[in-house]
Parts: sequence; C-alpha cells; structure tokens
Amino acid sequence: MTKAELVSKIAEQTGYDRVTVLNVVEEMMTQVKASVSSNESVFLRGFGSFITKTRKEKIARNIKAETTIVVPEHKIPAFKPSKEFVKSLK
Repeated sequence: MTKAELVSKIAEQTGYDRVTVLNVVEEMMTQVKASVSSNESVFLRGFGSFITKTRKEKIARNIKAETTIVVPEHKIPAFKPSKEFVKSLK
C-alpha cells in the first residue's frame, strides 16, 4: 500500500477530505522522524515502537578492489511491532 492509497482509505473510512488526511499523515511522519533522529523513541500502543538502534563498528570488504574498510559505529531507525500487531498476523 502506498501513502496515497493509505490516505484515500483513511479519508473514505472517516469522511474527512483527502487533503486534511494527507496533512495529518505527513505531519505524523515528520514528528516520528524528528523524534527518532533525536534518539527519542515513539511508542504507539497496540501498533509498535519506532526506535533508534546502534550498529557496531565492523570491517567490510570491497571484493573488486580487494581492500577492506572500517565501517564506523552508526545509528539506524528501526520499527518493533507490538505483541498485538504480531498476533494479528497469525
């Protein structure tokens, strides 16, 4: 499902116009990105959590150039679904 399809479905279900729903969805994504970027987790009860994970430093290889490089420790965004969400998939 694309963002446009999600917006259309929400607008259809709630009766709000698509522009309003699109603005709400966009603002939610902006706030989640801002929170996760500042190492703050976002917890949505019954859905899941948007968190920041730290990847350890590692050695990577460039097979074509036959060289190795050190990839420094870095942070990545992650999503952890709630137990209810996981149960609903079974």
